[in-house]
Amino acid sequence: MKLFGPLYDRCLSWAQHRHAQYYLAAVSFTESSFFVVPPDFMLIPMAVAKPAKAWFYAHITLVMSILGGLFGYAIGMFGFELVKPHIIEFGYEPAYTLAQEWFRQWGFWAILLAGFSPIPYKIFTIASGAVGMPFLPFLFGSIISRGARFYLVAGSIYYLGKKVEPLIREYIEYLGWLFVVIAIVAYFILR
Repeated sequence: MKLFGPLYDRCLSWAQHRHAQYYLAAVSFTESSFFVVPPDFMLIPMAVAKPAKAWFYAHITLVMSILGGLFGYAIGMFGFELVKPHIIEFGYEPAYTLAQEWFRQWGFWAILLAGFSPIPYKIFTIASGAVGMPFLPFLFGSIISRGARFYLVAGSIYYLGKKVEPLIREYIEYLGWLFVVIAIVAYFILR
């Protein structure tokens, strides 16, 4: 079943839109606080379409992801009771509970892991605010982990340029399903 190839092609067409950087900014912000789609799904095709702008796209993704993470932190700190029913409704309660426990035990290290991994980052941003994680470790952990993730993606594409596009196209189905499997495994581990 070809699912990710057509999705990748659609993202490539969006990546060439004149407002693509604004879409990337919006996805990056919302993914860190309440939306489901990771910004990598826009960053990768945009960087492939224009490798010379890969670093610029990574900057946008990082800045907006951090701002979205700060919004998620504020949601957790000031409005958790308003979003708690949605966390339960969408099945994130076990992940949220585990995130709280990780923050109590590991604090800064938990945010480093969350920012770089495919685990939903929004759960960690909201949980960090709700448990009162100190702000500066949250901010620096987010900058380091999200920056490492997005600059690794952009740098790979920048240095490999158009050579990487055929590889992505050839393996997109495998990569997409691998991401699904990782997300499912993470869900059951966090559950």
